[in-house]
Amino acid sequence: MEAKDVNPRSLGFLITDVARLLRADLERRVARAGLALTSGEARALVHAAAAEGARQTHLAERMGVEPMTLCGYVDRLESQGLVARQPHPQDGRAKIVTLTPQGREMIREIAPLLAAMLADATEGMSQAQIDALRAALEHMRARLTSDEG
Repeated sequence: MEAKDVNPRSLGFLITDVARLLRADLERRVARAGLALTSGEARALVHAAAAEGARQTHLAERMGVEPMTLCGYVDRLESQGLVARQPHPQDGRAKIVTLTPQGREMIREIAPLLAAMLADATEGMSQAQIDALRAALEHMRARLTSDEG
């Protein structure tokens, strides 16, 4: 493959670029809101809420970060009283991450930031376009995770 064969308008490029831009936008919004979280910590907290009681390794996979990176985020979230680590019920070596009441309150503060970010990103799109985009992305996610064990 030559450089001329790489199309920055390809679906893969666009998905990756939009994900990068959303992460950067979330970082700005979290900083402006004064939540005392980095964007990585905010993302880890949101993923912990979405996958309540998940193993740390699962959260790292969901976020697309190395387990040690996620461990640092969880360490800082735990030190702020936003999450707690508990032994996995079937595997004492593994840890699961759960939100504390303070963590749930922080999620209530982050949720409007996420909603505003997505509203800004989809401004000018019809609800039908948004629904079609969601359905397409859900389909792609299902196809890409169907072979995972």
